[in-house]
Amino acid sequence: MSLASEFKEFAMKGSVIDLAVGVVVGAAFGKIVSSLVADVIMPPIGMAVGGVNFTDLAVTVGTAPDGSEVVLRYGAFLQTIFDFLIIAVALFMAIKLINKLKRPDPAAPPAPPPRDEVLLEEIRDLLKSKP
Repeated sequence: MSLASEFKEFAMKGSVIDLAVGVVVGAAFGKIVSSLVADVIMPPIGMAVGGVNFTDLAVTVGTAPDGSEVVLRYGAFLQTIFDFLIIAVALFMAIKLINKLKRPDPAAPPAPPPRDEVLLEEIRDLLKSKP
């Protein structure tokens, strides 16, 4: 089997396609969450703590050899942490919902054992009953 045909077989598997779709949707979801945090959540939080714009929060720690200032932008870091927390909560809720949908109905009777298992149990019982 040639390398090209092996790669084609690998790439056309359902799991690889699903992964590619998941990455694209995840990237779009990340942009949505970043916008939600930057444009909707952080402005009210900034107003609540005294009109602070979190993206502007920074500390100058010195100057670089070329004369430019070296700045630690911790406000942008805080905003990224909020992005992460919102994504983590959204993923947790989605996985929780998926797991809830996967659980079998507790009122449903258990599935009967497979036919071969029943036959093996009958053979075992017959062998036990012989002297």
